[in-house]
Amino acid sequence: NLERMGDEANKMARMVRSIIESGAPRSLPSSDLRTAAELASGLLRKTLDAFARLDVKAAVAILKEDDLIDKEFDGFVRKLITYMMEDPRTISASLDLLFLAKAIERIGDHAKNIAEFIIYIVKGADVRHTSMEEIESAVQ
Repeated sequence: NLERMGDEANKMARMVRSIIESGAPRSLPSSDLRTAAELASGLLRKTLDAFARLDVKAAVAILKEDDLIDKEFDGFVRKLITYMMEDPRTISASLDLLFLAKAIERIGDHAKNIAEFIIYIVKGADVRHTSMEEIESAVQ
């Protein structure tokens, strides 16, 4: 998962360079990605810390925080769709931003996978594909 996060970061760097060089319209909500990127960056930091300490409580908090990144992504997609419908000339640049947003969202997903792995290592409970209520009861 860490290697995949690195791959996503590499892809994001290439996409940002491409977006800047293509002269994407300034009217697009690219600054909205900052919130999601900051959430993902913070989540990665917390994930590495939780893994180093094998901290189950922190792992559960990471699982909850990934939901925030997912919500940011969903909101950003809706906003981009609106921009594309209002001005079809922004479709190409909007799709570039969409792929960038998806890479940020994937970093959150990889952090979530590591958090689930931490819970498995410490508690022996496989919490993949379970609800938050089931996870919280499994770590008690």
